[in-house]
Parts: sequence; C-alpha cells; structure tokens
Amino acid sequence: MAGFSKEQLERRRIGVVQGGLSVEREVSLRTGAAVSKALRERGYDLREIDAQKDLAARLAEERIEVAFIALHGRFGEDGCVQGLLESMFIPYTGSGVLASALGMEKVFSKQVFVAHGIPTPPYQAFRTAKEALGAADALLLPFPVVVKPSREGSSVGVHICRSREEYHLAVEDADRYAGSLLVEQYIKGREVQGAVLEEEPLGAIEIVPAREFYDYQAKYQAGSGTKYLFPAPLDPPVYARVNEVCLAAHKALGCSGATRSDAIVTEKGEVFVLEVNTLPGMTATSLLPKIAAGRGIEFGELCERLLLGASLKA
Repeated sequence: MAGFSKEQLERRRIGVVQGGLSVEREVSLRTGAAVSKALRERGYDLREIDAQKDLAARLAEERIEVAFIALHGRFGEDGCVQGLLESMFIPYTGSGVLASALGMEKVFSKQVFVAHGIPTPPYQAFRTAKEALGAADALLLPFPVVVKPSREGSSVGVHICRSREEYHLAVEDADRYAGSLLVEQYIKGREVQGAVLEEEPLGAIEIVPAREFYDYQAKYQAGSGTKYLFPAPLDPPVYARVNEVCLAAHKALGCSGATRSDAIVTEKGEVFVLEVNTLPGMTATSLLPKIAAGRGIEFGELCERLLLGASLKA
C-alpha cells in the first residue's frame, strides 16, 4: 500500500499516536498536539491516542484506519509501534519496522553507515557499564570522546568527556538509559542538521547552541539562547555535501517519509553523520518544520504531506 489521496484520507479516521512510555514523552505530547491542530484545520477526522500498554485496544476501540506517528524514543521510534500497526493492517507515517529499529539503535546505524561508506566518527561499543569502565585506560580513541546510550534520543544521557574522570561519570549516567554504551570520537565542528522529505533533501540548518553542545536543554528549554541559521551558512560545495550525506544515510537505513540527520562539519569542510532521526520532532522549536518553512512548506502542508504518505511497509 503506497500512500493516499487527500479525498481518501478525508473519509478515514486518523489516529495521532503520541505520548508513549519513553523519556521523550513530553516532547511527543507537544508534537502530537501541534500535528493534531494542523490536520484538524485541514478538515481531517482525528483521534489523539496516547500510546500506553493498551495501545492495540485503543486503536481498535477508536476504529483507527490510518496512524500519524507522533512518538519519540523507545516503544515508538524504534519499530515497536510500527510492528503493531503492521500486524493490525493500519497504514502509518514514517519509516517501517527495520528502518525505525536501525535508526534508534546507534551502534547498528554506525555499522550501516560504515558499510555504505558514509562518513561517521570512529567509535567503540560496550554492552555494559562494567565493560566500558574496564576499558577506560585502553580506549582506542583519544580524548575528548562522546559517551551516549545507544537507544535514546533528544541527546538524553549524552556527554562530552575530556578526561578519564569525566568518562567514568558519563558512563555511569548513560548506563541509566536504554541500550549499550556508545563511545564516539569527538569531532570539533559546526552542528548541522539535514532533512529529507520523500526521498529528496530539503536542506540543512546550522544550530548554534549557547551551551557546549545541542543537548536536551538547548533543544527544548525556552530561552536557551540557541540560534538556528537556515540555510546553514556553508560554502556551496559543503552545503551540497551535507545534503548528499544525509540523503545517503536516509537511504542506507531504508527510511520513508521524513528524516532529520545530525551532522558535524569541520573547519576543513568534512561532513560526518552522527545519527538519523526517523521521527523528527514537530514542535514549535523542532528543526524539520524550520527547514521546511525555509523551503516554503508551511507546517500544515508538511503534516499533510507526511499523512498522505502513510502506508504499510511489511
């Protein structure tokens, strides 16, 4: 099943699946509220569905025929809900089960990037904090390094470490979250995000955080001082390279709909992909809507285009 016409969707009951069980629940609720408002204004019949343990029962009770996934993080962005929707034959927005799982699990994403020749910072992965701490004196990567949990989003549990002491504290914190521990070479450069919509690059935006890097507070805290520059003020060949690399990452993971990739651009113009977000945020401060707006696609149109692309992927 490959998408809908507007007339078809206007006759179907749409569920905006939001909230969920991850540490990104509050962000997801904001995404869901913004998407619901925009789609209602365009005349769609919507039900807002909180993705709790009774999600399957709620979808059946509300007779949902198409799902707009507004979830972030575990149990929503990682293929779990996508698999449920496939088994219930409910078309949905975004990427399928495998692409969602790969995008959420940073270690496997890295392996795919390396296999496809997509530039990404060198890394080591550890299954447990004990393993990571035991390797502190024998890391293959020089300091500074970045420590992050492999299966969380929104920069939750991410730390830049410049010493062994900082590394120990970072590992202990990251271990509180889901997945294995990813230790990545810190690449100094400009933080850039590239978006892809329907297999076409939308463009790149530069983030200039007031904090050390674009962490959870910089992303979502009002008055954080973060600046967003669109289009990213890069030399044209470098800007084109960002678009090229982000599209390559999107395709390598097998993504659908819209994605937003985190990248670093060095002083020499090298571009490194950090990760792909298969369900980008759709809040007032989210980057995909900012990039789309810079290309003349207003928020309601963006939401509708994503909805029109809803499908079964299995």
